[in-house]
Amino acid sequence: MEGINPMDLLRSNLSRVRIPEPTNRIYKQECCLSFDSPRSGGGLFVDMNTFLAFGKDYVGWNYEKTGNPVYLHIKQTKKLVSEDRPLKKPTLLAIGVDGGFDNNEPEYEETHKIVILPSYATLPFPSVELPEKVRLAVDAILMAEGAERKEQVAAWTADKKQISAYAMDLRQIGNVVVPPSGWKCAKCDKRDNLWLNLTDGMILCGRRNWDGTGGNNHAIEYYKETGYPLAVKLGTITSDLDAADVFSYPEDDSVIDPLLAQHLAYFGIDFSSLQKTEMTTAERELDQNTNFDWDRIQESGQDVEPIFGPGYTGLVNLGNSCYMAATMQVVFSTQSFCRRYYMNQSLKMAFETAPADPTVDLNMQLSDGVLLVSFLTKITWLFFLILLPHLYSYDYITTFWLWGRTKLAHGLLSGKYSFPAVEKGETTAPSVKDAVSFPLYISAMTKQEGIPPRMFKAVIAASHPEFSTMRQQDALEFFLHFLDQVERSNAVKPELDPSRSFKFGVEERILCSSGKVAYNKRLDYILSLNIPLHEATNKEELEAFNKSKAEKISEGKDVSSDEIVRPRVPLEACLANFAAPEEIPDFYSSALKAKTTAIKTAGLTSFPDYLVLHMRKFVMEAGWVPKKLDVYIDVPDVIDISHMRSKGLQPGEELLPEAAPEGAAESSQPVADEAIVAQLASMGFNQLHCQKAAINTLNAGVEEAMNWLLSHMDDPDIDAPISHGSQSAEISIDQSKVDTLISFGFQEEIARMALKASGGDIEKATDWIFNNPNASASSAMDTNASSNGPSTPVDAGLPDGGGRYRLFGIVSHIGTSTQCGHYVAHILKDGRWVIFNDDKVGASINTPKDMGYLYFFERINS
Repeated sequence: MEGINPMDLLRSNLSRVRIPEPTNRIYKQECCLSFDSPRSGGGLFVDMNTFLAFGKDYVGWNYEKTGNPVYLHIKQTKKLVSEDRPLKKPTLLAIGVDGGFDNNEPEYEETHKIVILPSYATLPFPSVELPEKVRLAVDAILMAEGAERKEQVAAWTADKKQISAYAMDLRQIGNVVVPPSGWKCAKCDKRDNLWLNLTDGMILCGRRNWDGTGGNNHAIEYYKETGYPLAVKLGTITSDLDAADVFSYPEDDSVIDPLLAQHLAYFGIDFSSLQKTEMTTAERELDQNTNFDWDRIQESGQDVEPIFGPGYTGLVNLGNSCYMAATMQVVFSTQSFCRRYYMNQSLKMAFETAPADPTVDLNMQLSDGVLLVSFLTKITWLFFLILLPHLYSYDYITTFWLWGRTKLAHGLLSGKYSFPAVEKGETTAPSVKDAVSFPLYISAMTKQEGIPPRMFKAVIAASHPEFSTMRQQDALEFFLHFLDQVERSNAVKPELDPSRSFKFGVEERILCSSGKVAYNKRLDYILSLNIPLHEATNKEELEAFNKSKAEKISEGKDVSSDEIVRPRVPLEACLANFAAPEEIPDFYSSALKAKTTAIKTAGLTSFPDYLVLHMRKFVMEAGWVPKKLDVYIDVPDVIDISHMRSKGLQPGEELLPEAAPEGAAESSQPVADEAIVAQLASMGFNQLHCQKAAINTLNAGVEEAMNWLLSHMDDPDIDAPISHGSQSAEISIDQSKVDTLISFGFQEEIARMALKASGGDIEKATDWIFNNPNASASSAMDTNASSNGPSTPVDAGLPDGGGRYRLFGIVSHIGTSTQCGHYVAHILKDGRWVIFNDDKVGASINTPKDMGYLYFFERINS
């Protein structure tokens, strides 16, 4: 194509240019394959046919695959800003206001041009010489809100907006005509944060924020005077009416007004001609949370020396996403995940196996589509699992999950994005080549650019409503959910599953007073440990402190933070507590056919490659009031849990009978302890679920039953009646459903077992298969099958080895609850401890080994 005029080249490819519609999703802030952005050296290329964005190193891949030649190139260059005054110490607990925290965000100048591949011929934009179709397409792309930003704001709006009860019958009065601009509060001089009352057209300012910003409360005061219920925020009304911010005062929430177009027309407002000039409530809240400077959460006030390079890339906080950042930094420091998604996985290969045009067919129907990884936020995992296998192969489907994780792995481990952030007054950052060439590139700067894991969060949170929001979450719960999703995506090829490196078997031995025993086995990813405060090693100091504290309180004096003495409990005591014999009162013995007292002990049937210890710092006090234990855990660098390996059924031991003799009365079946059931039911749990929890934990106690219940809430048969005998075997299986499961790639015997276990429900059967990866045709359906004769070990195929482990990762929590506060990770890398605090990565000075919430150990192979 050499010698061809760029304008002629563009005109010859006009058929490949589309003008986006309001419902199309437009990616223009981040590359779909990497974390390149318009601020990256090569800028960002937006495909003007699919509206997907690609970095400079990846746009050629897209052209080779799709043949789409026309791209809008977006480049943002930092503006020079003179620093004529030093940063002031904040005097207000506020963000982005005078006297508050200075976010120190640089300003950027954005330029655009049209690029035609493969020659990379360029044409300037704006230009009147460009074809009208191209000008309209570019204008629409630039004016649209990016899909990345839309998803983030939608996630921040934690709960789905509901249709207002006042919308359908809203009474409108008066003859006010609202102009398209120039608005001002009717009661003050405010010209921003204005709300239009949809009853009479009165324009008034919004509420005053806690930090003094916002409005003067005139809109809410007007509602109290008149009772007119609905108002819409001016500046948020565009042709996309769904994005308008409508508030219901009596419902005290943002709502949906299905008749908004009609209600606006009453005041002469043509919404199709309006442009967005104001942030919605959700957007404003998002900006404040993502801009908050977490630099103040450091190690004992020390200035951490930053580190840059491969494996030292920070994750940008998307707004309460520190639980995900801390967890993923540790997970991708393991060899198993590094090999699966980085060393052994080519990013280009993952892209090439993706569909040629992901915007057509199913995508368009569900999300006005682009990438499947993006529209997963709009559907459930189960739909993804059930419907797509009819359309595509297993490898084709798992490509999307692989793609998302591969992108994150390359972003974290390559070092490409691990370089110092550009501060105000600077135009360039130190060379990226320097950061990649030297693994421990040190700089006096305290922050790096990092990568925003938006697409990864959208994919991994698709099947979990809580992780789809911007609320703070429990790092432990996220870790378990992440591993569960990894296991599901590798179900057909378990040999590739890196989550198996964390999985191990647990065996509980119950000794009945009859002398007979029962063994219960399960698989787990974490070892959850109670903290025995009575084993504290500083009891004398604690007693002295408590005495001093009581005296000061009686004198009306406060106890300073420097004076507080916290219990110090050795990790060995927590591990010993897990394995120690525990008395079970009111245990139902199938041998005695009566309640008795039993002794329970626990051990591990296999030792994983990576052992994760969860410290139960959050406990329930009297009245089921949650409390966080203020305690230190003394954790050594190396532990040995060899003594915790379970021995299984020993010679001379006799198993408790599993079932009553044929024809025995139904009352001989195990029954739930009513006291346990009553306590669980009083907490709001379903009565049937409580009974199953008590039975499946052999009436061991409320805590055991609750743990079982919380981990089995999503079981496909959780709502099925408690079975007696072999009634489940009589379920008639629909052969067409068996065939459907076979078409997914599952064996016929497994399909039949799953359908029996789920009462013939095909969706629940699929879920059952993924929840029982070790199921085989010869496995008994009864949960106690492991106690009856030879069977496939529950931990068959899992990694196993010695019991000596070395500490390599810590996830710590700051705050009073797992649903608030902040998470930070410390990881042992290259012989030194490194702190990962969102997008800040540095050499740890005072590693808080005694303050961990999750401890990660790697097995020492002799």
